[in-house]
Amino acid sequence: MPDPDKIPVIVLTGFLGSGKTTLLNRLLADGVKTAVVINEFGEIPVDQDLLADQNLPLTVLSGGCLCCKVKGALAPTLKNLWMAWEQAASKPFERMIIEASGIASPEPILDTLLRERWLASRYRLQIVITTLAIPSGAAQLDSFAEARAQVAWADTLLLTHADVSNAGQQAALATRLQMLAPATPRLTTGDFLAASLLTNAGPSLRRLPNDAPLPAHNFRSISLHLEQVMLWQQLQTLLQELLTRHPQDLLRIKGLVYLAEQTEPMVIQAAGTRLYPPIPLSARASDDGRGRLVFIVNGEPTALATDLNKAFAPFLSGNAIKLH
Repeated sequence: MPDPDKIPVIVLTGFLGSGKTTLLNRLLADGVKTAVVINEFGEIPVDQDLLADQNLPLTVLSGGCLCCKVKGALAPTLKNLWMAWEQAASKPFERMIIEASGIASPEPILDTLLRERWLASRYRLQIVITTLAIPSGAAQLDSFAEARAQVAWADTLLLTHADVSNAGQQAALATRLQMLAPATPRLTTGDFLAASLLTNAGPSLRRLPNDAPLPAHNFRSISLHLEQVMLWQQLQTLLQELLTRHPQDLLRIKGLVYLAEQTEPMVIQAAGTRLYPPIPLSARASDDGRGRLVFIVNGEPTALATDLNKAFAPFLSGNAIKLH
């Protein structure tokens, strides 16, 4: 039975562009007071700006993936949040959600939650939810050990982007999942309520992760600040050209930009070769008028960085592009 004296923890994993932040916003909409820990790969954190609710305890671990940062940053972060919770007269949160980087295995998170005695006596791992984008899921599972680890450790798989997938992509992903996780429950976006997703609690007894490292991948990120507003058609053309020129190595684009046609900031998302329509966010006090874009690359980013400099030179200040 769940221990009422421990704070429940929900872990969200899933490869780049599979919809973790969208799911996080849906979970936060249920009104339960929640502390959020977001891990981002890149020097410029973006994901926290994509949250609909900005009035919550939020910690961002940026500049790496949780496999690198967990021992040095995640455990102290969880300790600090718990001590703030314990000392508060009115409890600031009732649960915690950890959103892992899309290129991180969940094993270090689980290792920290389950093996660190101080944390394990105060936090209870409730469920591990992994998102999978149907159009690209099978290819990602074939190519990346991190994606396979995310599926292997999931208590529930949430299949996303069904509306832009075809029968072949659906069948290919189903075949891979039957091999990797035949007994793990699967849901499709649109077929569930956020509250019902959380009723599928994880097992009462869990195996612990081992210490074997995953095969190394050369993931890099390029971050840039846009000092000038752009027209959407102009930005759309530049980003689509980059996706077309780098179909194998450019895995993900995400960011927050300001467009000449809009008064509010706009969310920009791309995964694989697909650029999604921009989504407006409500204006907030932290808006500074500077656009931020993050490009995640598998491999050497020199060619992409050169193309970015050429494409965005009129909209950048001197040292606006950063490699990580």
